[in-house]
Amino acid sequence: MRALYNVAVALMTAGIRLAAAFNPKARLWVKGRRAIFRRMKEKIDPSAPLIWFHAASLGEFEQGRPLIEAFRQAHPDYKILVTFYSPSGYEIRKNYAGADYIFYLPSDTPRHVRQFMTIVRPRIAVFIKYEFWVNYLLALQKAGVHTYLISAIFRPEQAFFRWYGGLMRRALGVFDALFVQNETSKALLAGIGLHNVTVTGDTRFDRVYAIAQAAKELPMVARFAAGHRVLVAGSTWPPDEELLLKLIRDAEPGTKFIIAPHEIEENRIQKMVAQCSARTLRYTELNPDSDLEGASVLIVDTIGILSSVYRYGHWAYIGGGFGVGIHNILEAATFGLPLAFGPRYEKFQEACELIQAGGARSIATFEELFDWFRTMTDPERYASSSRICRDYVRSHKGATAQIMQRIEQDLTPRP
Repeated sequence: MRALYNVAVALMTAGIRLAAAFNPKARLWVKGRRAIFRRMKEKIDPSAPLIWFHAASLGEFEQGRPLIEAFRQAHPDYKILVTFYSPSGYEIRKNYAGADYIFYLPSDTPRHVRQFMTIVRPRIAVFIKYEFWVNYLLALQKAGVHTYLISAIFRPEQAFFRWYGGLMRRALGVFDALFVQNETSKALLAGIGLHNVTVTGDTRFDRVYAIAQAAKELPMVARFAAGHRVLVAGSTWPPDEELLLKLIRDAEPGTKFIIAPHEIEENRIQKMVAQCSARTLRYTELNPDSDLEGASVLIVDTIGILSSVYRYGHWAYIGGGFGVGIHNILEAATFGLPLAFGPRYEKFQEACELIQAGGARSIATFEELFDWFRTMTDPERYASSSRICRDYVRSHKGATAQIMQRIEQDLTPRP
């Protein structure tokens, strides 16, 4: 079974290399791994203790960031390595000041894993939410490295719980502790004989709460929003934007819209500006002398500021729900913004719970979106939904502290 896994990894790597000829993300994936072991060897101090955090992409990194920063504060003597699998994580956070070393993760082949472990020699390894690279995990077990999985969530259809999932179950057995988001995940793991499982919830709650407390001031966004009710649409895709453009057309005068597309290709931004029925501005073109008079739409055509943009909103629409799944709703919820998103949200526990509580609504048509938008103009309904969202985030904080407590226990020398 492990041999088949290694063949699959090799084929996947070869496929990405072929795709690099015409796919920008694949090119970044390949480029970022060139001479990676030489670069690692040049930068990583072999004499210092090291903790390794692995995140698949940007979302998982933000999920693990509270733990990274808590560990840094508690153990300044440790070096911190962060690895990413995806360019959408590495390219945005490659200059993150909270880590000493940031690299792409080399492919999970036996040879690469041996090289990685020889150079890095981690004392602790933390995998965030998912990505179970079998060769890396088994190498960590062989080396006696304390290894943890945090903010994980499991579902019955995953390979671990199928007849053919023996190798993946073996990989899960490597972890000293698995910190999961809910009781369902814990029960599934118990069904395959794993009992070193603790329900701590999701470290994202700690992260988004901290973001809300230290949100950046964005003077141009503040000027645009001042005195108006503002809908912030975050991480949108074309199906979301099609509905939003109709909403902009039919909304009451005086309402403003801030749209932050998930991907900011120039052609797509230009098309959106051309299709918009109201005067539209682009964030990157604003300066203190910009004339904002009469503008109803602001397109955020840059990355890295959405979590702070939400502070200027009254409602939030979260994109992705007409594709593979919605994006992060907690960054908006922490500011008390009532939420709407598309129909593909079932895999996201926080979305299900906020819908049930009355803080969010799933929409599948423009009519449903307009009805939610109109309903939220009622002061009592709005206040109730806003309070539910804000309180939901605050009541789910604390996962980071629980995980740190376990790591500290494992690091404490035993008599």
